[in-house]
Amino acid sequence: MSPADDRGTVEQLLRAVPDFPEPGIRFWDLTPVLADAAGLAATTRLLSAPVAGTAVDVVVGIEARGFLLGAAVAQALGLGIVPVRKQGKLPAVAASRSYDLEYGSATLELPAGVLTAGAQVLLVDDVLATGGTAAAASELVESCGAHVRALSVVLELPGLRGRGRLGARPVHTVLER
Repeated sequence: MSPADDRGTVEQLLRAVPDFPEPGIRFWDLTPVLADAAGLAATTRLLSAPVAGTAVDVVVGIEARGFLLGAAVAQALGLGIVPVRKQGKLPAVAASRSYDLEYGSATLELPAGVLTAGAQVLLVDDVLATGGTAAAASELVESCGAHVRALSVVLELPGLRGRGRLGARPVHTVLER
């Protein structure tokens, strides 16, 4: 399939859920995309394409949908995956970062002993909104001496200006809303 066909497949399956997790927030649900074999394959191709053939050593998936998407991307690229988890979920933590969400705050943690200094990392997540989660994950990766080669996301919400919080890090998006 062409990238345009793949984007069309993802766009048709993406579902908007109003007022979740609280009033005024529109949640973009990728569950229908993930549940559909063609949708998952299309998403994996689109998220992988920007770094295919480049020097990426490992995929870092951001909790929670980034785990699912990141695992598929890692498999497609022949790489391993490292999960960035919410606070309190890891037995050994290399570093943690707190950040603000559009509807609260959170802390992410990177597992100890899995990223090496100099590693080239592809960050994968579902949505880039205010950029807090992506910036925190990038800072975690870089705190271990690894380098964020790119961030690949399914959906970017440009109106929330999250890309601006990521500095010069390359961002690849499948769709914008």
